[in-house]
Amino acid sequence: MNWLELSVQTDAEGAEAAAALLNEFVENGVAIEQTLIPEDEQAFDPTRAFTVRAFFSSAQREQLQRAQEHLWHLAQLRAMSTPCVRELPEEDWAEAWKKHYTILHIGKHLVIKPSWLEYAPQPGDVVIELDPGMAFGTGLHPTTRLCMSALEEYQRDAPRVLDVGTGSGILAITAAKLGAREILALDTDIVAVETATRNVALNRVEHIVRVARGSLDETCNQFDVICINILADVIVELAPALARATNRDGLVIASGVLDYQADDVVDALATVGIQTIERKQEDDWIALVAKRCEVSNGKSDD
Repeated sequence: MNWLELSVQTDAEGAEAAAALLNEFVENGVAIEQTLIPEDEQAFDPTRAFTVRAFFSSAQREQLQRAQEHLWHLAQLRAMSTPCVRELPEEDWAEAWKKHYTILHIGKHLVIKPSWLEYAPQPGDVVIELDPGMAFGTGLHPTTRLCMSALEEYQRDAPRVLDVGTGSGILAITAAKLGAREILALDTDIVAVETATRNVALNRVEHIVRVARGSLDETCNQFDVICINILADVIVELAPALARATNRDGLVIASGVLDYQADDVVDALATVGIQTIERKQEDDWIALVAKRCEVSNGKSDD
């Protein structure tokens, strides 16, 4: 079976919209990558900051055509390149991803190492080995980097961590390597669950991280830290469930939020007793670090 790769270049806000659109047409996830300038592989192109990629099987040409039509309509509202489609043989599609990745240093000590690259760890390095496959969470996207930095700064050896929308499993693995003792990594996409399971094993943290298919609404356990790196409107919708799942004084690290959406997410979290204590920002993207406190008569008691 051959794969059809559909890609489009756009800015941060356009990438969010294009990814949400394409997720309606594919079952194997959409990747958002920060675009490198070809002549200088260490620099980012500020005018075409992100590439959004989705893969369709050769049997999904009708869905591909519909996705292209919807992208055309989106392009009337957002600045983006003409969608590009290329066909990849089954044995080549995974290799097509590899050229987009390199060793990444995040925060003070975190290092993302693609599984096919060599790296000699330096003293103090916390190395996360990753084979992203077709699941979101490569470290190239600012929201992933912001969440990882927040975990490094705030986790403090939390005994129980929940990663909602785990994608490649990168945040769950980061939490494990930073000292968490028990982690549940959830995703509704079966491809993400399979990819995260492989990456957890690759990093030898399967005794700490349990990967499962599911959503936040389906868990009634309470956690010391919850990471949720998805869409802003979904975080708003899930705010009550986040409050139920977070221990008192527990932390919520929420990202996937554009700067103009941040106030809405902050307000939704505050309504259920999760008070924002820091906003981290990279380009147009925001990660919120928030603390849960008790709610009495609609107000927190802190």
